[in-house]
Amino acid sequence: MKPKSMTSFIAKSVTVLAACAALNASADTPAAKGPAAKNPVPPPAEPGALFDSIGATFDAGFDSRYYFRGLWFADNIMWSAFNLSVPIIGGSGEDGAGALTWGIGGAYINTAGTPYPRAGAGSPKSASGFQYSEVDAITSLNYNAGWAKFGMQYQYYFYPDNYGGSMFGAPNAGNDPEFGLKGAGELGWTVAVPIKAFNIYAGYYYDFRVNGQYISLGADYTFAVNDWLSIVPSFATGFGIDYYTGNGSGSVPTSVMTGNRGQSLNNVPTTGFTHQLYTIAVPIKLTKAVTLTTYVALNHSDRLRAALNTTQNEFYWGTKLSFAF
Repeated sequence: MKPKSMTSFIAKSVTVLAACAALNASADTPAAKGPAAKNPVPPPAEPGALFDSIGATFDAGFDSRYYFRGLWFADNIMWSAFNLSVPIIGGSGEDGAGALTWGIGGAYINTAGTPYPRAGAGSPKSASGFQYSEVDAITSLNYNAGWAKFGMQYQYYFYPDNYGGSMFGAPNAGNDPEFGLKGAGELGWTVAVPIKAFNIYAGYYYDFRVNGQYISLGADYTFAVNDWLSIVPSFATGFGIDYYTGNGSGSVPTSVMTGNRGQSLNNVPTTGFTHQLYTIAVPIKLTKAVTLTTYVALNHSDRLRAALNTTQNEFYWGTKLSFAF
């Protein structure tokens, strides 16, 4: 009887173990998880952050001429710029409407060699003691309304070699204090309106140092050749009101570097259009984060710049490499 009882006990134990195994196996099936799925175990929380993301860009480039708002400053410049875009309020939709971002950045510009005198000044080019450098710092707030982007910015320009550059260490200021400035601060408001591949943009800027005003207007159109190559023609112009006219004293100083002839105060306008700039740029997207852009441009000096620039019409070119992080 003892062997028979032992056999019966073993059989019952096997049956119970099999039933338990079946219950454990069924616990992993979707049907078995029905009631329990209402209260799942929460996943571990991700660490928080003040900002979801920070967009950073770094650009480095070379320009055969440095024209800024229609005024020539130097030849053969090398420059670099770094900018951060910090989201304050996130946008919605594909166009990011409603987004508010804070921008901060800086740039450094330096001539790699400006021939003296420049072409058009009436003398052959030779080795130059001319120096020009610039350090810029900027901060801004930008709002994306969907149909347009609005910005407000403050920028400070620092000129280690003076606004008009220097010759063998001596400032090219002449009799005009504007050309001898070491720095200036500027407050600006901007707007950009995208219309498919077409962009229209405008800006108003007030310079606290010279109490001058500058109004810009421009447009560009992007012809997408393929996913990585585009052709972008653009046009820009500007209007100045007492904005670096060379009238800081009774006469504009005669200068071989700028090509003026010492015009009297009454002969040089203080308000008017500065220039018209025609540009064709070719951006090439090398990778998702790196873009190489080369351009050719024509600067036409208008009423407010014709007396200061060496030539009224001048072609130049440049290239830059952009990194997005």
